[in-house]
Amino acid sequence: MVGALLGLASLLGACSGGKSAFTQSGQGSYYADKFEGRKTASGTRYRANKLTAAHNTLPFGTVIRVTNQRTHRSVKVKVTDRGPHAKGRIVDLSRKAARRIGMVDTGVAPVQLKVVKKKR
Repeated sequence: MVGALLGLASLLGACSGGKSAFTQSGQGSYYADKFEGRKTASGTRYRANKLTAAHNTLPFGTVIRVTNQRTHRSVKVKVTDRGPHAKGRIVDLSRKAARRIGMVDTGVAPVQLKVVKKKR
């Protein structure tokens, strides 16, 4: 019962009409080069030189700030695809976004996501 009430309180807080409260922490990765030009789940084509991301639940068009927790560098990206499809990962970034936060060499990094602008 207490767990259900806490879950409801969390949901209501996120929907309160103020700034988005959505944050998420976990492992981030970036798209392999073989995906260049392929259609994403939103219908757009993936381009490595754009600031985009894949997330499993956030609406397409949502802008999120992704912070590499090792380098403390951040980048804003637009959600245009679904994924990542690798277990334990919360976001896939375009190569340009991954380069901006310093994770191209490692491939995977601990990241924090925060919604900057909700898709309306």
